[in-house]
Amino acid sequence: MADASHASYLPSILTFCAGAVVAVPLFRRFGLSAVLGYLAAGIVIGPSLLAVIQHPGTIRGTAEIGVVLLLFLVGLELQPARLYSMRKDILGAGLAQMALSAAAIAFVAWRLGLSPGGAVAVGLALALSATSIALQLLEERGDGAEPYGRRSFSILLFQDISIAPILAILPLLATTGAASDDGAMRALAGLGVALLAIAALVLAGRYALNPFFRLLVKSGGKEVMTAAALLVVLGAALLMEMVGLSMAMGAFLAGVLLADSHFRHELEADIEPFRGVLLGLFFMAVGMSIDLKLVLDNALLLAIAAPLLVLFKIAVAAAILRASCSSLTEAVRAGALLSPAGEFAFVLLPMAASLGLLDAHQGALATALAALSMLIGPILAKLIDAWLLARAAPPETMEEDFDGVTPSVLVIGFGRFGQVVTQALLLQHIDVTIIDSDVERIRSAAKFGFKIYYGDGTRLDVLRAAGAGKARIVCICIDDREAALRIVAMAKAEFPTARLHARAFDRVHAIDLMRAEVDYQMRETFESALGFSRVTLEGLGLNYEEASLVIEHVRDRDAQRMEIQFSEGIAAGLQKVPRVSPEPLVKPTAKPKALTEETREVIEDGGAEVAVGGVGEPAE
Repeated sequence: MADASHASYLPSILTFCAGAVVAVPLFRRFGLSAVLGYLAAGIVIGPSLLAVIQHPGTIRGTAEIGVVLLLFLVGLELQPARLYSMRKDILGAGLAQMALSAAAIAFVAWRLGLSPGGAVAVGLALALSATSIALQLLEERGDGAEPYGRRSFSILLFQDISIAPILAILPLLATTGAASDDGAMRALAGLGVALLAIAALVLAGRYALNPFFRLLVKSGGKEVMTAAALLVVLGAALLMEMVGLSMAMGAFLAGVLLADSHFRHELEADIEPFRGVLLGLFFMAVGMSIDLKLVLDNALLLAIAAPLLVLFKIAVAAAILRASCSSLTEAVRAGALLSPAGEFAFVLLPMAASLGLLDAHQGALATALAALSMLIGPILAKLIDAWLLARAAPPETMEEDFDGVTPSVLVIGFGRFGQVVTQALLLQHIDVTIIDSDVERIRSAAKFGFKIYYGDGTRLDVLRAAGAGKARIVCICIDDREAALRIVAMAKAEFPTARLHARAFDRVHAIDLMRAEVDYQMRETFESALGFSRVTLEGLGLNYEEASLVIEHVRDRDAQRMEIQFSEGIAAGLQKVPRVSPEPLVKPTAKPKALTEETREVIEDGGAEVAVGGVGEPAE
C-alpha cells in the first residue's frame, strides 16, 4: 500500500491544476491576461475564500523556481548586438521611465509613513511593468513591429535588466539601515563576496559551459540536455543565494552568459515548459497570499490608489516617449501598455518584507495594490487604444529609426546543401538563423565566422525558440527525408504564414513534399547534374546556347513527368512520358552489355530496362 505522505500531495496538485484550467481560459475569454487568471484562482482556493490550500507559504519556495527560470529566459534574449542596436531607447526612455516613476512613487510612500528603505522598495516594485501583459497585448494587436511597440519593448527590456541590480540593492538597503560600524563592514564584506561569486560565475560561463554542453550532445541523450539546462540554471541560482543575493539574479546571469551560445535555442526550448508551469504556480501562490479581509478593510484607499497608480504611469511613459519624438497617439498607447505593475513586484515586495524594510501590513497593502493595477491596467489600455484609434489620424512613420525590417529566414540543417543556401542569403545581409544538430559541424563552421545554434529541427519547441513563427521563409536543408516531412507537417500547422522551401532527397521524396504542400522543393542533385551535363555537351562540340537548349528540354520533360507522377503515381510517369520536340531522350541503340556476373543476371531478368527506361530517365 502506498505511503499516505506521498498520496497527500495529490489533492494539492489537482487543486492547482483545476484552478488554472478553469480560471485562465475564463480570463482569456474576456480578453484579460493569464496572470490575472492565476491570481484569481489563487484567491479562490486560498485561505481567504474556499481555504482548499491552508498554508500557501509551503509552496512558495517551489513556485519561485518559475521566476528563476523566467529570469534565465530573459537573460538568453539579451545578446550584445541586439542591446547595442536598441541602446538609445533602452538607456534613454527605459532609464527615464524607471527613475521618474520609482522616485515619485517612493516619495509618496515616504510621505504616507513608510521608512526610507521601505519607500524605495515600494517605488522600485511598482515602477516596473508587467512584461507578460504588455507582450500579450502587442501580440494580439499585431503591433510588435510598430514604432510604439518597439519602444515599449525597449522600456520593458531595461526593466528586465534592472531586476538584477534591484535584487542586489534591497539586501543592502536593509543592511545599511543599521547604524553600527559593524553593520557597514558586514555590508562591504557581503558585497565583496557577491562580486567574487559573480566573477566566478562569469568565468565558468565563459570557458566551461559550451564545452560542457558539447560533451553532453555527443552522448546523444536529449533528456540529459534538459537535466543539464536545469542544473546550470538552478546551480547558478543557488550560488547567488549562498552569497546573499537572489536566486533570480544568478539565473539571469546564467542566461546572459549563454545568450551567444550555439545551444541557446535548445536550452530555451528545454526550459520553457518548466517555466510556464512553475510561473503559473507562483502567481497562484501570490493570489493565495492576498488577504481579502485586509483589502476590504482598506477598500477606499486601494480604490483610489490603484487607478491613480495606473494613470500616473501612463502619464510618465507617454511624456518620455513624446519627448523622444513619438507621436502623441503612439506615446499614450505605449504608456497604457506599461501601466500595470510588473510580475516582479510579487517578488520584490515579499523580499522587502522579509528583510524588514516593510512590515506585514505594508507589504500586504502594496501587494494588493500591484495586483489591482494588473487588473485595471489591461482593461484601461484596451479602452484607450480603441478611443485613440477611433479619432486619430494615421500613425506617423519614423523612417530615420525604423526603415524596414529585413526579411528573416530560418535555415534548418547546415550540411553541404545548407551551407551553399546560407552563403547567398548572408551576402545580401539577410537576417538568417541557422540550427543544426551536429555539434562538430557547428564548431567547424564557427571557425569561418558562421553563427549556428544547436537544436533538433524536428522539435516544435526548438522551432518556436528559433523564431519560426516570425520567419518569412523556413528552409529545410536536412538530408533525412522522414525528418524533413515531419518538419513540414509541423510548420504547416503551427507557422502558416511562413513559406516552406525544402531540400528533396530524390524524386519520390520530392513528390511527397509536393503532397505536403511545400512552397518550393528541389532535388539535391538534379540542378548540379544538369549543369554537369551542359558542360559535358560543350566539351563534345556544342556551343553554350545549343547545350543550354538541350538542358532546357531535359528540365521541361522532367517537370512534365513530375506532374504526371504527382497526380497518378510513380509508375505512371514511366508509362506516360510526354513527347518533347525535338526529342533529346531516345532509347539506347546498343543492347545492354554485362560487365559482371551480377549485372548479367539483372539484364536477363529485364531489370536493366526497368531501371534505365531509356537514357536520361533516372530514378532521381
